[in-house]
Amino acid sequence: MRLKIILAGFASLAVTTLLVAAWWVISLGPVPLGKDIDYSRVVLDRNGQILRAYTAGDGRWRLPATVEQVDPQFLKILFAYEDHRFEDHIGVDPFAMARAAWQFAKSGHIVSGGSTLTMQVARLLEPRRERSLYAKLKQAVRALELEYVLSKDDILALYLSLAPYGGNIEGIRAASWSYFGKEPRRLTLGEAALLVALPQSPETRRPDRHHDNALAARNRVLERVARAGAVPYADLAAAKAEPVPHARRPMPILAPHAADEIIALDADIRVHRLTIESRLQHDLEQLAQTRALALGPHISAAIVAVDNETGDVLARVGSAGYFAGERAGQVDMTQALRSPGSTLKPFIYGLAFEDGFLHPETLIDDAPVRYGSYAPENFDQSFQGTVTVRRALQLSLNVPAIAVLDRLGTSRLAARLQQAGASLVLPKGEAPGLAMGLGGVGVTLSDLTMLYTGLARGGVARPLIERAGGSSPDRRLLDPVAAWYIGNVLLGAPPPDNAPRGQIAFKTGTSYGFRDAWAVGFDGRTTIGVWVGRPDGAPVPGLIGRAAAAPILFDAFARLGRSPAALETPPGGVMRVSNSRLPPTLRHYHPGQIAGTDGRAPRIMFPPDGATLDLPDLRRPDPVAVKISGGEGRLSVLVNGVPLPEGDGRRTVFFTPDGGGFVRLTVMDGRGATDSVVVRLQ
Repeated sequence: MRLKIILAGFASLAVTTLLVAAWWVISLGPVPLGKDIDYSRVVLDRNGQILRAYTAGDGRWRLPATVEQVDPQFLKILFAYEDHRFEDHIGVDPFAMARAAWQFAKSGHIVSGGSTLTMQVARLLEPRRERSLYAKLKQAVRALELEYVLSKDDILALYLSLAPYGGNIEGIRAASWSYFGKEPRRLTLGEAALLVALPQSPETRRPDRHHDNALAARNRVLERVARAGAVPYADLAAAKAEPVPHARRPMPILAPHAADEIIALDADIRVHRLTIESRLQHDLEQLAQTRALALGPHISAAIVAVDNETGDVLARVGSAGYFAGERAGQVDMTQALRSPGSTLKPFIYGLAFEDGFLHPETLIDDAPVRYGSYAPENFDQSFQGTVTVRRALQLSLNVPAIAVLDRLGTSRLAARLQQAGASLVLPKGEAPGLAMGLGGVGVTLSDLTMLYTGLARGGVARPLIERAGGSSPDRRLLDPVAAWYIGNVLLGAPPPDNAPRGQIAFKTGTSYGFRDAWAVGFDGRTTIGVWVGRPDGAPVPGLIGRAAAAPILFDAFARLGRSPAALETPPGGVMRVSNSRLPPTLRHYHPGQIAGTDGRAPRIMFPPDGATLDLPDLRRPDPVAVKISGGEGRLSVLVNGVPLPEGDGRRTVFFTPDGGGFVRLTVMDGRGATDSVVVRLQ
């Protein structure tokens, strides 16, 4: 009877104990899985490399890590040193716990924790300062729960992301960047051992404050894992000879302006990926800093590199050093509105080529002229006389460009550039004037570079893309023939000293008062824009595009790591002839002889501009009539820039289209007056 009572008492005690234990486990609440961890915001390049990271909300560097992002050698050492049965246990290692309990019973205090990596993760997810049996028991329970809910790789990823490394560094990625300046994918044996040792006592082993402690701890790790057979003894001497860093390195900070911008747009996203390529970004940042330093104090430089085909921004250098206070380094000069100088001239001539009243070999006069109170002058205050349009653009002559712009109309130039995606800013309340052709308008380096990619892409511009995976619609800039003419002309522009000729199509510019120096160029694959000047807009005597910006442009192309790519092949309709073989009306441009407002200019009466003409058979289209009124002297009719052979002065001419699509028709009379329409054939 007494035995039954005793057994019943033990059973009751066991049930009570189990109920109390179950109640206690339930009272702990849901198991934390790390889903609400505040990681650092990270901006990556197009290949997944870190451009810039930001501290988490609590001021700590905490970069998420996965098993795949870590050197396997590190994991091998970690398991051998911390938890060699990690792959086999269920969160708690009974053998390690028994050893820890025996050591505690003998000494009266904790000698070794007996914690598994899973238990350490539980402590990191629910940090407690004290080391006690209660805390250890809670970690054990949480470890069992974690093992039930998460995979081994998930648990290991939490350890790799949260392990303390001293100061405000958490996780192996932040530690590897801080002490070695690289991702932990490729670590030496000594580096891996140090990163295993530091979380055991992160503050007393910080290499930047307790270098000797860090060195001793690393060597103890090496010796223990060698005894365990995790690394060969033969490698110990070389690993121990590796230096331990004395200081922390700065975290990555490439493309800081672009990173700041995308973080400000959407701070809730933890990981952003840009189209920038980190290697090129680094090289061009170094180039901008070096050249700005050589040009003098307070001068900054900005560079934008773009992939022609996709519109992806490959590099965006906003200043000559983000932390260069004397150069206003935190001001992003790729987005600043500045006067573009002569860099808009290619688009003036491009519209003239498109309209059919100019050709690169057309002669044009560079002589004194006045437009009301405005009298443009060339940069060197001299005049070249009669030159070809090709030469006028290559030498960046002001007078011929203004003569052509006067014919086109400044509003038309502004509208076309804005239609292509550029934001032009004029002085408040002012309409665009002729000075616009020489820089009398505000534009950003990014927009200017985008416009030049349109030249490289056959007259089709595309807004720049900076967020990886983004897209943007194509926008018309110029006809393909006009764009090709411009590229061909700029390819022959005289390069800076010691630079190769005929490989990069480029244009320079200098704003009024020597405040801005520009150079924008392209080859068959890449367009690069360069700006040099003072961010505060102060003049810099002698600062000109050809001397200050063009050398940076050519050096930037040299740092692409490849030879310049050839430009696109000539499209249909290109006339590659000398001046003497041009139609008479294209041989010499005389702006003073053009009468566009006296009612005598030629006009295309049919088909009307913007019309859609239905053709019965696009494979064998019938001839299309072009009816003309007005004009003086011999009439020339051009289809997509190509003169019709029957342009002998008749008022109705016919052309046979090549197929469907858009067609530009232009008529020019003997005085050079023109009219153009664009029609669609379908």
